[in-house]
Amino acid sequence: MKFLDIAEVVMASGLPASTLRYYEEQRLIASAGRHGLRRQYEPEVLSRLALINMARAAGFLLSDVAKIFGRNKELAIPREELRARADALDQKAQEMKALAAMMRHVADCPAPSHLDCSTFQKLLRVGTKHQSRLRRQKHRKRGPLSGKITAI
Repeated sequence: MKFLDIAEVVMASGLPASTLRYYEEQRLIASAGRHGLRRQYEPEVLSRLALINMARAAGFLLSDVAKIFGRNKELAIPREELRARADALDQKAQEMKALAAMMRHVADCPAPSHLDCSTFQKLLRVGTKHQSRLRRQKHRKRGPLSGKITAI
């Protein structure tokens, strides 16, 4: 079996060597040994790193990723949690799309003042309601006595 040098893994994964070493400390990946002072990895490490990157992009913490990997090479994928996160990403994508539409309207609005534009006023009201709903949801999740202050 041909092992990959740490420099090859850095090039293929786009991750810095420091991240690879940190992932090793966290037991997310393991080197197969060393060639001189340089770490060597099995080629499968690239798939594992891709999975870590995907999980991180979806909002999973490294501790969550460690649970997914489990103690052996089998993946313990939490399918219901993945579905919930996919739904949250869909919701976020809809919110971003609405925000982009609002920004386009503001940029192209023919009104002399945005404050005189009825569409802009409506968009502000919708945005304010949405932010209020998000704050209430956060407050319910954390509880009223969590001690955290939410920025407005």
